[in-house]
Amino acid sequence: MAQIIDGKKLGARIKEKIHEQIPLLEQQYGRRPSLYVIIVGEDEGSLKYVTNKVKTAKTIGMDARLIALKENISESELINIIHVLNADPLVDGILVQLPLPNHINEDRVVDAIEKHKDVDGFHALNVGSLWQGTHCIAPCTPKGIIQLIKSTGIEIRGKMAVVVGRSNIVGKPVAKLLLDENATVVMAHTGTRDLRAVTLLADILVVAAGQEKLITADMVKPGAVVIDVGITRNAEGKVVGDVDFENVKEVAGYITPVPGGVGPLTIAMLMKNTMECFLCHAESSTDVSKLWATIIKARIGGSAE
Repeated sequence: MAQIIDGKKLGARIKEKIHEQIPLLEQQYGRRPSLYVIIVGEDEGSLKYVTNKVKTAKTIGMDARLIALKENISESELINIIHVLNADPLVDGILVQLPLPNHINEDRVVDAIEKHKDVDGFHALNVGSLWQGTHCIAPCTPKGIIQLIKSTGIEIRGKMAVVVGRSNIVGKPVAKLLLDENATVVMAHTGTRDLRAVTLLADILVVAAGQEKLITADMVKPGAVVIDVGITRNAEGKVVGDVDFENVKEVAGYITPVPGGVGPLTIAMLMKNTMECFLCHAESSTDVSKLWATIIKARIGGSAE
């Protein structure tokens, strides 16, 4: 019987640690981290989701604001709003809730966000930095998945990891993060021939294909860590994942539930990414201040410490 990986508890611990750090940061830098969330349109599900993000940020002590825009806003108007936020030194993180209406190009909107304010980690420069192994803001869900795996106490190094799903949001970046942890990574998807033969190799199995009960018990290696990223509503209206949870938990060593597994870590990593963006801006501002102090002292014949 698998141990259930409780994403709610783990996410809560991470947010509590951030909450404890914020007063110290405010004391050091004179302000708190700030997050601006933009939503276009009036989809109730999306609005509830982004409202929860803003509420969470405020609860742990951040400054946060939701910018709700009409569905008929033009792409240029949306990008202009992003440019204003980019230029504001008091804005650390910017998130545009996806998907956007069909008349707006999502790639252009995401790439309009300054790289170091891109808390989602979707900007082309962040994606490129991720694959080059240089500093970047990593996408929230893949980053959370790594935390979930590590919470089991199992070392990732040397393990065979299979990722089912090849999206730019989850599949591809989580594969890279697993590589960074020195796992041997195989990528598969719904078009993989004999998917069962591939998934049975996995010590760590991450499933993000968006297909209900794609992974059954006979497809899982005994004792494997199974991370279910999928989230859909079945014919009965129940929220389910990509894994046949009730049967797979009898085989796996560790497994995440849906809901209550990956979702809470996605929110927690959004808060962590906002902190990273804040520190990047705060340290840059401090460096600039030190530089100007040096220049001024030099001009008046003084010495700079």
